[in-house]
Amino acid sequence: MAKPDHSLPRRTLIKGAGVLGATLAGALPQARAADQPADIWSSEYRAKKGDVPLWMYRKRLGAPKAGEAARPVVVFVHGSSVTSRVFDLSVPGKGEYSTMNEFARYGFDCWTLDHENYGKSGRTSGNSDIASGVEDLKAAVEVITRETGQRKFHFVGESSGALRAGAYAMVAPERIDRLVFAAFTYKGEGSPTLTKRAEQVDYYRTHNMRKRDREMIRSIATRDKPGTSDPAVMDVLAEVELQFGDQIPTGTYLDMTANLPVVDPEKVLAPVLLVRGEFDGIATVADLEAFYNKLPNGDRQFVILPGTAHSVVLAINRALFWHATRAFLTMPTPIAT
Repeated sequence: MAKPDHSLPRRTLIKGAGVLGATLAGALPQARAADQPADIWSSEYRAKKGDVPLWMYRKRLGAPKAGEAARPVVVFVHGSSVTSRVFDLSVPGKGEYSTMNEFARYGFDCWTLDHENYGKSGRTSGNSDIASGVEDLKAAVEVITRETGQRKFHFVGESSGALRAGAYAMVAPERIDRLVFAAFTYKGEGSPTLTKRAEQVDYYRTHNMRKRDREMIRSIATRDKPGTSDPAVMDVLAEVELQFGDQIPTGTYLDMTANLPVVDPEKVLAPVLLVRGEFDGIATVADLEAFYNKLPNGDRQFVILPGTAHSVVLAINRALFWHATRAFLTMPTPIAT
Protein backbone atom coordinates (compact mmCIF):
# COMPACT_ATOMS: atom_id res chain seq x y z
CA MET A 1 0.00 0.00 0.00
CA ALA A 2 1.43 3.38 -1.01
CA LYS A 3 1.29 5.93 1.79
CA PRO A 4 2.52 9.50 2.26
CA ASP A 5 5.95 9.77 3.90
CA HIS A 6 5.07 11.22 7.29
CA SER A 7 8.75 11.60 8.17
CA LEU A 8 9.10 14.54 5.82
CA PRO A 9 9.28 17.87 7.67
CA ARG A 10 6.86 20.57 6.74
CA ARG A 11 8.58 22.81 4.26
CA THR A 12 9.43 26.40 4.93
CA LEU A 13 7.31 29.05 3.28
CA ILE A 14 8.97 30.26 0.13
CA LYS A 15 8.54 33.71 -1.31
CA GLY A 16 7.33 33.28 -4.86
CA ALA A 17 8.09 35.56 -7.76
CA GLY A 18 5.72 36.74 -10.48
CA VAL A 19 2.80 39.07 -10.82
CA LEU A 20 1.10 37.81 -7.68
CA GLY A 21 4.10 37.81 -5.40
CA ALA A 22 2.62 34.53 -4.21
CA THR A 23 3.90 32.88 -1.06
CA LEU A 24 3.83 29.13 -1.51
CA ALA A 25 3.74 26.62 1.31
CA GLY A 26 4.92 23.04 1.02
CA ALA A 27 2.93 19.86 0.83
CA LEU A 28 0.97 18.81 3.86
CA PRO A 29 0.92 14.99 3.76
CA GLN A 30 -2.20 13.41 5.14
CA ALA A 31 -3.15 9.93 6.19
CA ARG A 32 -5.30 7.97 3.77
CA ALA A 33 -8.97 8.37 4.61
CA ALA A 34 -10.77 5.21 5.66
CA ASP A 35 -12.89 5.25 2.48
CA GLN A 36 -10.03 6.09 0.13
CA PRO A 37 -8.89 3.26 -2.16
CA ALA A 38 -5.63 1.70 -1.03
CA ASP A 39 -3.94 2.30 -4.37
CA ILE A 40 -4.48 6.08 -4.26
CA TRP A 41 -2.00 8.44 -2.59
CA SER A 42 -3.11 11.95 -1.64
CA SER A 43 -1.69 15.11 -0.14
CA GLU A 44 -2.81 18.62 0.76
CA TYR A 45 -0.92 21.75 -0.28
CA ARG A 46 -1.15 25.48 0.27
CA ALA A 47 -0.65 28.34 -2.16
CA LYS A 48 -0.92 32.06 -1.46
CA LYS A 49 -2.49 34.64 -3.75
CA GLY A 50 -1.13 37.76 -2.16
CA ASP A 51 -2.46 37.44 1.38
CA VAL A 52 -5.16 34.92 0.48
CA PRO A 53 -4.37 31.27 1.33
CA LEU A 54 -5.59 28.73 -1.21
CA TRP A 55 -6.16 25.07 -0.31
CA MET A 56 -4.99 22.52 -2.87
CA TYR A 57 -5.36 18.76 -3.09
CA ARG A 58 -3.56 16.09 -5.09
CA LYS A 59 -4.24 12.43 -5.89
CA ARG A 60 -2.25 9.88 -7.88
CA LEU A 61 -1.27 6.23 -7.87
CA GLY A 62 1.45 5.91 -5.26
CA ALA A 63 3.55 8.58 -3.58
CA PRO A 64 5.95 10.60 -5.75
CA LYS A 65 9.46 9.10 -5.99
CA ALA A 66 12.72 10.73 -6.96
CA GLY A 67 13.77 9.95 -10.50
CA GLU A 68 10.43 8.55 -11.65
CA ALA A 69 9.01 9.42 -15.06
CA ALA A 70 6.74 12.45 -15.09
CA ARG A 71 3.02 11.78 -15.20
CA PRO A 72 0.60 13.98 -17.11
CA VAL A 73 -0.93 16.54 -14.76
CA VAL A 74 -4.64 17.37 -14.86
CA VAL A 75 -6.07 20.27 -12.86
CA PHE A 76 -9.78 20.10 -12.01
CA VAL A 77 -11.48 23.50 -11.65
CA HIS A 78 -14.75 23.74 -9.72
CA GLY A 79 -17.82 25.82 -10.46
CA SER A 80 -19.99 28.45 -8.76
CA SER A 81 -22.03 26.56 -6.17
CA VAL A 82 -19.68 23.81 -5.01
CA THR A 83 -16.12 23.40 -3.81
CA SER A 84 -13.44 21.09 -5.18
CA ARG A 85 -15.10 18.21 -3.27
CA VAL A 86 -17.31 17.76 -6.32
CA PHE A 87 -14.32 16.06 -7.98
CA ASP A 88 -13.60 13.74 -5.06
CA LEU A 89 -16.95 12.67 -3.66
CA SER A 90 -17.28 9.35 -1.84
CA VAL A 91 -20.79 7.84 -1.99
CA PRO A 92 -20.88 4.43 -0.27
CA GLY A 93 -22.91 1.85 -2.13
CA LYS A 94 -23.24 3.97 -5.28
CA GLY A 95 -20.03 3.13 -7.12
CA GLU A 96 -17.13 5.44 -7.91
CA TYR A 97 -18.02 9.13 -7.80
CA SER A 98 -14.50 10.51 -7.39
CA THR A 99 -13.30 11.85 -10.72
CA MET A 100 -9.87 12.27 -9.15
CA ASN A 101 -9.71 8.58 -8.17
CA GLU A 102 -10.75 7.56 -11.66
CA PHE A 103 -8.16 9.71 -13.42
CA ALA A 104 -5.46 8.78 -10.94
CA ARG A 105 -6.02 5.15 -11.96
CA TYR A 106 -5.72 6.21 -15.60
CA GLY A 107 -2.19 7.37 -14.78
CA PHE A 108 -2.76 11.09 -14.28
CA ASP A 109 -1.34 13.26 -11.51
CA CYS A 110 -4.60 14.89 -10.37
CA TRP A 111 -4.84 18.31 -8.71
CA THR A 112 -7.64 20.59 -7.62
CA LEU A 113 -8.11 23.65 -5.41
CA ASP A 114 -10.71 25.63 -3.53
CA HIS A 115 -11.04 29.10 -5.01
CA GLU A 116 -11.01 32.20 -2.83
CA ASN A 117 -14.03 32.23 -0.50
CA TYR A 118 -14.70 28.52 -1.08
CA GLY A 119 -14.08 25.48 1.10
CA LYS A 120 -10.80 25.52 2.98
CA SER A 121 -9.38 28.56 1.16
CA GLY A 122 -9.21 32.04 2.63
CA ARG A 123 -12.20 34.33 3.14
CA THR A 124 -12.18 37.91 1.85
CA SER A 125 -14.71 40.65 1.14
CA GLY A 126 -14.52 39.93 -2.60
CA ASN A 127 -17.08 38.14 -4.76
CA SER A 128 -14.69 35.56 -6.31
CA ASP A 129 -15.53 36.33 -9.91
CA ILE A 130 -13.90 34.78 -12.99
CA ALA A 131 -11.00 37.26 -12.92
CA SER A 132 -10.33 36.31 -9.30
CA GLY A 133 -10.37 32.64 -10.29
CA VAL A 134 -7.71 33.31 -12.92
CA GLU A 135 -5.45 34.75 -10.23
CA ASP A 136 -6.12 31.67 -8.08
CA LEU A 137 -4.97 29.43 -10.92
CA LYS A 138 -1.83 31.53 -11.43
CA ALA A 139 -0.88 30.90 -7.81
CA ALA A 140 -1.84 27.22 -7.93
CA VAL A 141 0.26 26.36 -10.99
CA GLU A 142 3.39 27.62 -9.24
CA VAL A 143 2.86 24.98 -6.55
CA ILE A 144 2.16 22.29 -9.13
CA THR A 145 5.26 23.23 -11.11
CA ARG A 146 7.42 23.05 -8.01
CA GLU A 147 6.03 19.69 -6.93
CA THR A 148 5.98 17.97 -10.33
CA GLY A 149 8.78 19.70 -12.23
CA GLN A 150 6.39 20.32 -15.14
CA ARG A 151 5.25 23.59 -16.66
CA LYS A 152 2.30 22.56 -18.88
CA PHE A 153 -0.88 20.96 -17.59
CA HIS A 154 -4.27 19.72 -18.71
CA PHE A 155 -7.21 21.65 -17.27
CA VAL A 156 -10.73 20.26 -16.78
CA GLY A 157 -13.32 22.81 -15.69
CA GLU A 158 -17.02 22.34 -15.05
CA SER A 159 -19.58 25.16 -15.40
CA SER A 160 -17.97 28.41 -14.20
CA GLY A 161 -14.86 26.33 -13.57
CA ALA A 162 -14.67 25.96 -17.34
CA LEU A 163 -14.92 29.74 -17.65
CA ARG A 164 -12.11 30.14 -15.10
CA ALA A 165 -9.94 27.66 -16.98
CA GLY A 166 -10.69 29.32 -20.31
CA ALA A 167 -9.94 32.80 -19.02
CA TYR A 168 -6.69 31.51 -17.54
CA ALA A 169 -5.78 29.88 -20.86
CA MET A 170 -6.10 33.26 -22.58
CA VAL A 171 -3.47 34.88 -20.34
CA ALA A 172 -1.14 31.92 -19.80
CA PRO A 173 -1.14 29.85 -23.01
CA GLU A 174 2.36 28.58 -22.25
CA ARG A 175 0.95 26.71 -19.24
CA ILE A 176 -1.76 24.84 -21.13
CA ASP A 177 -1.52 21.38 -22.64
CA ARG A 178 -5.14 20.40 -23.34
CA LEU A 179 -8.43 21.90 -22.13
CA VAL A 180 -11.76 20.26 -21.29
CA PHE A 181 -14.71 22.61 -20.87
CA ALA A 182 -17.73 20.83 -19.35
CA ALA A 183 -21.10 22.57 -18.88
CA PHE A 184 -19.55 25.66 -20.52
CA THR A 185 -21.38 28.75 -21.71
CA TYR A 186 -20.21 31.30 -24.26
CA LYS A 187 -22.61 34.21 -24.73
CA GLY A 188 -25.47 32.58 -22.87
CA GLU A 189 -27.99 33.37 -25.59
CA GLY A 190 -31.14 31.26 -25.30
CA SER A 191 -30.06 29.69 -21.98
CA PRO A 192 -33.09 28.98 -19.75
CA THR A 193 -30.85 28.68 -16.69
CA LEU A 194 -29.17 32.05 -17.22
CA THR A 195 -32.46 33.74 -18.15
CA LYS A 196 -33.92 32.65 -14.81
CA ARG A 197 -30.73 33.54 -12.94
CA ALA A 198 -30.66 37.02 -14.47
CA GLU A 199 -33.79 37.89 -12.50
CA GLN A 200 -31.45 38.25 -9.52
CA VAL A 201 -28.74 40.25 -11.27
CA ASP A 202 -29.31 43.36 -9.13
CA TYR A 203 -28.75 41.24 -6.03
CA TYR A 204 -25.50 39.86 -7.48
CA ARG A 205 -24.33 43.41 -8.20
CA THR A 206 -24.91 44.54 -4.62
CA HIS A 207 -24.03 41.42 -2.64
CA ASN A 208 -20.83 39.41 -2.65
CA MET A 209 -22.40 36.29 -1.14
CA ARG A 210 -25.62 34.34 -1.77
CA LYS A 211 -27.55 31.56 -0.04
CA ARG A 212 -26.51 28.03 -0.94
CA ASP A 213 -28.54 25.68 1.23
CA ARG A 214 -29.38 21.99 1.09
CA GLU A 215 -32.30 22.46 -1.28
CA MET A 216 -30.22 24.48 -3.69
CA ILE A 217 -27.60 21.71 -3.79
CA ARG A 218 -30.30 19.07 -4.26
CA SER A 219 -31.69 21.06 -7.19
CA ILE A 220 -28.51 20.25 -9.15
CA ALA A 221 -30.07 16.82 -9.72
CA THR A 222 -33.46 18.15 -10.83
CA ARG A 223 -33.00 21.59 -12.40
CA ASP A 224 -32.68 20.47 -16.02
CA LYS A 225 -33.86 16.87 -16.21
CA PRO A 226 -34.82 14.76 -13.18
CA GLY A 227 -33.36 11.29 -13.39
CA THR A 228 -29.99 12.32 -14.88
CA SER A 229 -28.40 12.48 -11.41
CA ASP A 230 -29.11 10.47 -8.27
CA PRO A 231 -30.77 12.62 -5.55
CA ALA A 232 -29.06 10.49 -2.88
CA VAL A 233 -25.70 11.56 -4.27
CA MET A 234 -26.73 15.20 -3.98
CA ASP A 235 -27.64 14.60 -0.34
CA VAL A 236 -24.09 13.35 0.26
CA LEU A 237 -22.72 16.37 -1.61
CA ALA A 238 -24.85 18.66 0.56
CA GLU A 239 -23.47 17.13 3.75
CA VAL A 240 -19.93 17.65 2.52
CA GLU A 241 -20.50 21.17 1.23
CA LEU A 242 -22.49 22.58 4.13
CA GLN A 243 -19.62 22.02 6.53
CA PHE A 244 -18.32 25.25 4.96
CA GLY A 245 -21.55 27.16 5.61
CA ASP A 246 -24.61 28.10 3.58
CA GLN A 247 -23.13 31.14 1.85
CA ILE A 248 -21.29 31.10 -1.48
CA PRO A 249 -19.83 33.93 -3.62
CA THR A 250 -21.90 35.74 -6.26
CA GLY A 251 -19.08 36.71 -8.61
CA THR A 252 -19.40 33.97 -11.20
CA TYR A 253 -23.20 34.30 -11.23
CA LEU A 254 -22.80 38.01 -11.95
CA ASP A 255 -20.33 37.30 -14.73
CA MET A 256 -22.62 34.73 -16.32
CA THR A 257 -25.71 36.97 -16.18
CA ALA A 258 -24.19 40.38 -16.97
CA ASN A 259 -20.69 40.03 -18.40
CA LEU A 260 -20.67 37.25 -20.99
CA PRO A 261 -18.65 36.43 -22.95
CA VAL A 262 -15.71 36.21 -20.55
CA VAL A 263 -13.73 33.77 -22.72
CA ASP A 264 -12.69 34.81 -26.22
CA PRO A 265 -12.39 31.62 -28.28
CA GLU A 266 -9.91 33.23 -30.66
CA LYS A 267 -7.50 33.70 -27.73
CA VAL A 268 -7.73 30.07 -26.56
CA LEU A 269 -4.83 28.52 -28.43
CA ALA A 270 -4.70 25.03 -26.90
CA PRO A 271 -6.63 21.94 -28.03
CA VAL A 272 -10.17 22.07 -26.61
CA LEU A 273 -12.83 19.49 -25.83
CA LEU A 274 -16.30 20.99 -25.31
CA VAL A 275 -18.58 18.65 -23.33
CA ARG A 276 -22.29 19.32 -23.04
CA GLY A 277 -24.92 17.25 -21.29
CA GLU A 278 -27.86 16.54 -23.58
CA PHE A 279 -30.27 18.35 -21.24
CA ASP A 280 -27.97 21.10 -19.90
CA GLY A 281 -29.83 24.39 -19.57
CA ILE A 282 -26.74 26.58 -19.08
CA ALA A 283 -26.01 26.84 -22.83
CA THR A 284 -27.70 25.90 -26.08
CA VAL A 285 -26.01 23.80 -28.73
CA ALA A 286 -25.98 26.87 -30.99
CA ASP A 287 -24.18 28.93 -28.34
CA LEU A 288 -21.47 26.29 -27.96
CA GLU A 289 -21.17 25.76 -31.71
CA ALA A 290 -20.49 29.47 -32.12
CA PHE A 291 -17.64 29.19 -29.62
CA TYR A 292 -16.32 25.96 -31.14
CA ASN A 293 -16.24 27.38 -34.66
CA LYS A 294 -14.03 30.29 -33.58
CA LEU A 295 -11.38 28.18 -31.84
CA PRO A 296 -8.09 28.60 -33.74
CA ASN A 297 -6.64 25.16 -32.98
CA GLY A 298 -7.76 22.44 -35.37
CA ASP A 299 -7.31 19.90 -32.56
CA ARG A 300 -10.77 20.33 -31.06
CA GLN A 301 -13.85 18.26 -30.34
CA PHE A 302 -17.47 18.91 -29.34
CA VAL A 303 -19.19 16.05 -27.51
CA ILE A 304 -22.81 15.86 -26.34
CA LEU A 305 -23.38 13.28 -23.61
CA PRO A 306 -26.77 11.52 -23.81
CA GLY A 307 -28.90 11.17 -20.70
CA THR A 308 -26.88 13.85 -18.92
CA ALA A 309 -27.69 17.37 -17.74
CA HIS A 310 -25.57 20.16 -16.22
CA SER A 311 -23.37 18.32 -13.74
CA VAL A 312 -21.48 15.78 -15.82
CA VAL A 313 -19.12 14.75 -13.00
CA LEU A 314 -22.03 13.72 -10.74
CA ALA A 315 -24.30 12.34 -13.45
CA ILE A 316 -25.61 8.80 -13.46
CA ASN A 317 -23.88 8.63 -16.85
CA ARG A 318 -20.63 10.14 -15.53
CA ALA A 319 -18.67 7.26 -17.11
CA LEU A 320 -19.45 8.84 -20.48
CA PHE A 321 -17.70 12.01 -19.33
CA TRP A 322 -14.72 10.04 -18.04
CA HIS A 323 -14.42 8.19 -21.34
CA ALA A 324 -14.61 11.28 -23.56
CA THR A 325 -12.19 13.22 -21.36
CA ARG A 326 -9.67 10.41 -21.04
CA ALA A 327 -9.70 9.83 -24.80
CA PHE A 328 -9.11 13.52 -25.48
CA LEU A 329 -6.33 13.91 -22.92
CA THR A 330 -4.50 10.87 -24.23
CA MET A 331 -4.74 11.72 -27.93
CA PRO A 332 -1.49 10.89 -29.77
CA THR A 333 0.53 13.90 -30.84
CA PRO A 334 -0.49 14.61 -34.43
CA ILE A 335 2.15 14.36 -37.13
CA ALA A 336 2.82 17.79 -38.58
CA THR A 337 1.87 18.14 -42.25
